Amino acid sequence: MSTILILLLAGCVTGATTVLFGFGGGFVTVPVVYAVSAATSTAAAMHVAVATSTAVMIVNAAIATLAHARSGLLRREYLCPLAGFIAVGAVLGVLAAGLVPDRTLRLLFVAYLVVAIADISLRRGFLIREARTDIHPAPFGRAASVFGGIGIGAVAAFLGVGGSVLTVPLLRRRGLAMAEATALANPLSVPVAVVGTALYSLAAPGGSRAGLFGQVDVVAAVTLLAGSLPAIAATKRSLVKIPDRAHAIGYPLLLTVVLIAMSATVIG
Repeated sequence: MSTILILLLAGCVTGATTVLFGFGGGFVTVPVVYAVSAATSTAAAMHVAVATSTAVMIVNAAIATLAHARSGLLRREYLCPLAGFIAVGAVLGVLAAGLVPDRTLRLLFVAYLVVAIADISLRRGFLIREARTDIHPAPFGRAASVFGGIGIGAVAAFLGVGGSVLTVPLLRRRGLAMAEATALANPLSVPVAVVGTALYSLAAPGGSRAGLFGQVDVVAAVTLLAGSLPAIAATKRSLVKIPDRAHAIGYPLLLTVVLIAMSATVIG
């Protein structure tokens, strides 16, 4: 019963962060599912956490995308060039994750968080929005779309953290408001989520206990969604009311909380 309650509460946080930061739930889902899986002696607990995160992300990111589309925050000139290449990168990311031991995957998750927090906090263009001089900016170039999209998809699927993992900082530094950048992260998480879930569900089982479909913990995913869907509905109208600077500061702060939680699992 305590495990169900933990997953429901985590689902609520997942839903809120999906709308506010474009996470799709990954940065919250991965540490929580890992802790639950490790406590139940599930083999490859980190792989199960990453796989389950992609499954939750399909629903969360899709619903958040619809909400943002209705609010007019999605900009096609940024969205269209990347989505297909992100899907290609996601295949590579899932295949790479299958070659990495569980503890190494945890260490890489923590290492990415450290790099992301440092980059966001120390490099110009994220915490303070750069002025954008063009009202209708040009789409990404061909090279940026191909290599950027594949790189984003690979890292996102490898860690189970969705499009936000790289797209929010990238778009933020092109002068977009946080509301726009985080809104775009959700549709860019959908190809990662679909490809990741399909391949992780076909992978070698993450353990012998009931409820696992390949490496996806179906019970945990359903429980997380039971908490996240009401939270998405409750949060989606608040996004435009958050001051841009406060919205930007909240991003690395939440990543820092996740870093602390995941660091404890690595030390343990």
